[in-house]
Amino acid sequence: MTGKDKTGKCSFCGRDKKEVNLLIEGIDGHICDRCVEHAHTIIEEEIKKDNAFNLNEIKLLKPHEIKEFLDQYVIGQDQAKKNISVSVYNHYKRLTQHLDDDETEIEKSNIILVGETGTGKTLLARTIAKMLNVPFTIVDATVLTEAGYVGEDIESILTRLLQAADYNVKVAERGIIFIDEIDKIARKGDNPSITRDVSGEGVQQGLLKLLEGSIVNVPPQGGRKHPEQKLIPIDTKNILFICGGAFDGIERKIANRLNTKVIGYSSVKETERIERENLLRYISHQDLKSFGLIPELIGRLPVLTYLDPLDKDALRKILTEPKNSVIKQYKKLFQIDNIKLEFEEEALQYIVENAIEYRLGARGLRSICESIMNDAMFDSPSQKFEKLRITKEYAEEKLIGSTMQRLKAS
Repeated sequence: MTGKDKTGKCSFCGRDKKEVNLLIEGIDGHICDRCVEHAHTIIEEEIKKDNAFNLNEIKLLKPHEIKEFLDQYVIGQDQAKKNISVSVYNHYKRLTQHLDDDETEIEKSNIILVGETGTGKTLLARTIAKMLNVPFTIVDATVLTEAGYVGEDIESILTRLLQAADYNVKVAERGIIFIDEIDKIARKGDNPSITRDVSGEGVQQGLLKLLEGSIVNVPPQGGRKHPEQKLIPIDTKNILFICGGAFDGIERKIANRLNTKVIGYSSVKETERIERENLLRYISHQDLKSFGLIPELIGRLPVLTYLDPLDKDALRKILTEPKNSVIKQYKKLFQIDNIKLEFEEEALQYIVENAIEYRLGARGLRSICESIMNDAMFDSPSQKFEKLRITKEYAEEKLIGSTMQRLKAS
């Protein structure tokens, strides 16, 4: 309640009731309206400080150091690592541009990764975000549609990043967004149609303002926008976009541009694989345009890099060498139950050979290992083994008749 006695004074500034407009009485003291306003101003400033983004919190390394960090988690793909390392270094270095008096403005270096499934596109993006300690989110482009159509609005991309940043707008505006399956929103064709391409070219048009850098009003909980909904403005100017896609069949576009052709049916499979790998190295933005991406979108993805298909040696290294390798994960799981897990070299080679046949890349390794290890993971905790050794014979026995084997047969 307000103080009515004439002797009341503000406990903060000492002003008498006659000197202020309002004096609020508490249990053991009073506070005047002026101190309330001043306290409110202090609270707002402190909140701004807490929400402010500190560039020193970004663990930005030099390009060589970034690549060395990526080498710990991703096997091979040296050219892609170099391109990403330079782009990420330049992107976050431009955030300190305000410290200089030079009026030259550095533009963003958004990245597009082209490579077969399971070659490490998503892993590269996730590892970069882990190194920088910035918010990171993965979005599937196949579910995006133009506003007003069934599917997710393009702004939902920013909603997920905002959620990853715990709704701290300033932190979210320095994050990384990985848009997967970007090739699935290619134009369906140049022929005119009576129906709108709402999940293809329409999505590409909607992505333009996000990639370029603009202030977008985002619904904090996602979903469709409606007039009475509270929206949060997010500036995408400093958000790094990494797009990835398999672009299945783009080798033929590259071959046509190079005035060559992909090897025909009579070729040996090994020759065809090598030829495809060599063609992918010559990929250019012109090939993306031929595939169905609009020129405006391509122009906002200036850094184009490719990922090599994984051969036998690369898959063997992926199986055991990275910090988060599949085998190390299984050993850790069994170690929690005080069981020492070992793999014979022949068993590892058997897993790699099957992964090559399935043509699922690094993801195939995990699927095959799950089929082999499922029974062991079911029985071992109860039987309390001290040591478990996986042999080639055991792997063959468990894989034969499994879901993976039936998939191979089909």
